[in-house]
Amino acid sequence: MNSFRCITSLALAIPLLSLPLSAQQNSANLTETYKPVADKLTQAALADQDGYANLTYLCDHIGKRLSGTPQLNTAITWGADLMKKAGLQNVTIQPVSVPHWVRGHEEGSILAPVSKPLHLLGLGMSVATPKEGITADVVFVPSFDALDALLNDQVKGKIVVFNPGWHGYGVGSTYRRTGPSRAAAKGAVAVLVRSATGLALQIPHTGALDYDEKQPKIPAAAISVEDALLIERFAKEGPVKIHLQMDAHLEPEVQAGNVIGEIPGSEHPEQVVVLGGHIDSWDVGQGAQDDGSGIMATFEAVSLIRKLNLHPKRTIRVVFWVNEENGTHGGEAYRKLVIDKIKDQVAAIEMDGGAEKPVGFGYGGFGFRRAAAAAGAAPNASGFTPLELSAEEQHSMDLLKQIGALLEPIGANEITPGGGGSDIGPITREGVPSLGMKTVGTHYFDWHHTEADTLDKVDPEEFRKNIAALAVMSYVLADMPERLAGRKSSGGE
Repeated sequence: MNSFRCITSLALAIPLLSLPLSAQQNSANLTETYKPVADKLTQAALADQDGYANLTYLCDHIGKRLSGTPQLNTAITWGADLMKKAGLQNVTIQPVSVPHWVRGHEEGSILAPVSKPLHLLGLGMSVATPKEGITADVVFVPSFDALDALLNDQVKGKIVVFNPGWHGYGVGSTYRRTGPSRAAAKGAVAVLVRSATGLALQIPHTGALDYDEKQPKIPAAAISVEDALLIERFAKEGPVKIHLQMDAHLEPEVQAGNVIGEIPGSEHPEQVVVLGGHIDSWDVGQGAQDDGSGIMATFEAVSLIRKLNLHPKRTIRVVFWVNEENGTHGGEAYRKLVIDKIKDQVAAIEMDGGAEKPVGFGYGGFGFRRAAAAAGAAPNASGFTPLELSAEEQHSMDLLKQIGALLEPIGANEITPGGGGSDIGPITREGVPSLGMKTVGTHYFDWHHTEADTLDKVDPEEFRKNIAALAVMSYVLADMPERLAGRKSSGGE
């Protein structure tokens, strides 16, 4: 899961994909109009057994699904069969070429001032150490500012260890992604970074890094919180020496694919509300919360709409995107698939934050965090200011709140600015209005990208509430008279 890096945040944005306000203001209240169907969908979702059963099979019988592996392609074939058996139409596997990164053997240990093995996981897309490994002194840094303050000679030939503490996933993942190249620019031979989690249970958390092609590629791994803190204490006392050995490497790309199925619209089949998550996972754990729960909840939401013989005016499309974790090739391929008819992509919903208790949706396709900060605006608790929303966007927020009110019985009625995800990021930047499923997120980053991301972490009752929220939101968006406002932009964060 890398959806946090894909919430759009730009100063320049152009309104797109919305109806004139004159037409919007004549809408009937969506809460009153859709309450009967919303209640029906919610009741069906809360009683559903098939969704969790499918998630169980995916986790226990297919398991971890890193891009390039046979397990991923097994999951893709299984996913397409699942959609066909559910009666979805136009089921296809869109071909996507994906990277094939192989972890191989890896180990590390502190050699001085004590001898102790490290709990580590190589970062995705990392290069290998030399066959004999790397043995070097440590340079401990708590921040990028601390690294920048060092002379190159103080870093050259050493292993940089980052421990920025836990200030949320956005901060932690930034050190994981960019730390290796920033350290390499000063001559480091390897990097170890504290895992992006607030939970200390000697469990390392993997995740992708982004090499700067202008810098040497050096091996990098995540270490447990406890090991990062231990190295920090040792570094304050004197020299620390570490040995690191990693066999990680890239093999030729492998053919995989996005899995796509639909309920065609009864009046406007060319207009599409798309929802889904990513079918790939890391090569540890079972990919249960990240993102088996996302693809199975969105699939079951669409399946229930069909089971109840509901016929929305627009097409509802479910997609299991591929290669979100270490490449986002699936999201980019989907953009190419629909780019010629991008104005017919009415809304995009992504679930990639686990299936804990749902609280609502974030509405994106615009994001003014950087723009507001540059202008000196004081953001509210969500990081946005009311002035950041145009009249059309505020009206869309009002419409979404009317839909959200339908989800009050399950406590998922909160609608806030800012939402999206890595897989829908490419079409969001083209102006497609985006929504991100929001949960309490109490424990997600305890398990995220670890061996602990297993089926038992997904509570069946909370999972079914996610299904209900997705079913109601996607159905109403596909059936209501109006469309949400989106914003076209040139990039994201």
